[in-house]
Amino acid sequence: MGSVLAASAAPAPPLLPGVVLPPLPPPPSAGSGSGSGSGSGPQREAKNVLPNPGAFEQCHQTCKEVFPTQVNGVRLVLNKALSKHLQVNHSLQLSSTENSSYRFGTTFIGSGRAGPAELYPVLVGDVDSSGSLNAQVIHQVTDRIRSKVVFQTHQQTFVTWTADAEFRGEDFTVAVAFANPDVLNDSGTVITHYLQSVTPALAMGGQLVYQRRPGDEAAFLSLVGRYTGSNFIGALTLSRASVQASYYHRAGDQLQLGVVLETGAFWEDSTVTFGYQLNVPKANLQFKGVINSNWVVGATLEKKLLPLPLSLMLCSFLNHQKNKFLCGFGIMIG
Repeated sequence: MGSVLAASAAPAPPLLPGVVLPPLPPPPSAGSGSGSGSGSGPQREAKNVLPNPGAFEQCHQTCKEVFPTQVNGVRLVLNKALSKHLQVNHSLQLSSTENSSYRFGTTFIGSGRAGPAELYPVLVGDVDSSGSLNAQVIHQVTDRIRSKVVFQTHQQTFVTWTADAEFRGEDFTVAVAFANPDVLNDSGTVITHYLQSVTPALAMGGQLVYQRRPGDEAAFLSLVGRYTGSNFIGALTLSRASVQASYYHRAGDQLQLGVVLETGAFWEDSTVTFGYQLNVPKANLQFKGVINSNWVVGATLEKKLLPLPLSLMLCSFLNHQKNKFLCGFGIMIG
């Protein structure tokens, strides 16, 4: 699908929702023994335990999930659970302005439990009518180490593959990823992340990207900070070539707001995007809207037809600068 948001800055990698930070445990009582200084037993000093900040990709994800997803033409999605571990899906896209396509996908979820709603390993893959394949494998190696491998092909041509490992400590997260490593041609990309909880609400870290090609090499450093309040999340990513800032605010149980600033090199290409999400649980409705500084306006409306396993979606996007209008209709079954 083509997007009328193409004028915005280059999209950041997928990000995960912000972490809900638990409150600090109360300190132990100062003294409950006799009036003497020593008491009946040694006193234990109160210790502040900082939470794990989550992954580096989480910093802006919660804000961007407020924005609507564009659908151009007609989309039909059918999900079918074959067992508690295996699910398949069919997706058909029909469009008069783009190539129509069909995709078949599978999802396998193992029986290993890493949390209340986390099961491992996870295998996700889909293939389209032209033979292009996207697949990824996610596995929780230990309680603190998680690994992921991603493959992508375009028809019969191999495009990319990425392998990463993430370690989550008590109050920090460190990860390293390798993209398209080629020992024979002396090329590849190495990406490292580090995120540290400074306070229960503030997390800071950085990302280092090292790229090597025959006769050429480059390194890029970016710094990130995220502050999580009771009902808001603010994040900022700084690098030599770009700036990305986001602010997410939960105005209530039904309304969520988000603002994102993205800039290119030397601020020549800057975009401010404002979005909101309105949930109406009694009517099983979800409405998302977006507008940016390039005069792109879009909205989606999703309606769940309970008790049927059926959802309907309407979508429209208008680019005033290019005088381009796109609309879509989607049906999701299962």
